[in-house]
Amino acid sequence: MSVLVNSIVMLGMLVVVPAGLRLTGAAELERIRRLWPLFAVPGAVSLWLPRGAVATALAVCYALGAVLLAMHAPHRLLRRTASRSTAPAEIALLTALVAPSVAALALVAERSGHTLFGFGLGILALTVPHFHFAGFAAALVAGLVCRVADGVAGRFAALSVPLGTLLVLIGYFIGDWAELAGAAVLTAGMWTVAVLTWRSVRTGQRDRITRTLLAVSSAVLSVTMVLALSWALGEATGLPHPTLAWMAATHGLGNALGFALCSVLAWQRLRDRTDPVESRTA
Repeated sequence: MSVLVNSIVMLGMLVVVPAGLRLTGAAELERIRRLWPLFAVPGAVSLWLPRGAVATALAVCYALGAVLLAMHAPHRLLRRTASRSTAPAEIALLTALVAPSVAALALVAERSGHTLFGFGLGILALTVPHFHFAGFAAALVAGLVCRVADGVAGRFAALSVPLGTLLVLIGYFIGDWAELAGAAVLTAGMWTVAVLTWRSVRTGQRDRITRTLLAVSSAVLSVTMVLALSWALGEATGLPHPTLAWMAATHGLGNALGFALCSVLAWQRLRDRTDPVESRTA
């Protein structure tokens, strides 16, 4: 399972995060996006080394980049608050900016071989991909979808995905039932993203590749979130549910390739083809 999880994390570090930052269209993020490989490559290398000082030092390099990215969130929030334009899509983007720092904190602890807040190394290892994809990618895409489908459903998606991610994080500390509540909120938000992507974003696109990428991301997301909800339900109630290894091979791999990668590729094609989409993602 470690090989699969490490490969998924590398995809998030090296591809999804920098591609996602480009999709924001935010000029203030351009510098950190260009510098991102300097942080992401050491972090990716640390995944494959034995736990110890070298792996920890490389993980700290990645954590530095993640913290620098997260530092843009309070400045952006203050600016938006002052102009009274803190819309749901903006909240989703702020969540995306902060999520990699949570993953990086877990990575540093896991690579050093130390538990963190009572969580074992296995849970910490799975937290890293979770906050790259359920945190960064999901929140980013929810915000982009909200800007295109700026109705009740779009705003619900842009708010429920960050809220669900936060509740899942809180559930780590409170207990399985709180984590189940977070999984339910996150699932509702992601299903809404899938429906809006299929109906509002995909519809009307003439480019066949873009339509296919959007269709795949919607379909995969619908299935993978059922798996996430079933796992959280089983953990809370004791009912039979998939193992962590099986979840990594299905839910994790599906979200990484089918949802996150297909989504960022599709939105990049949309951004490159039309100026209106580029202006809405700014």
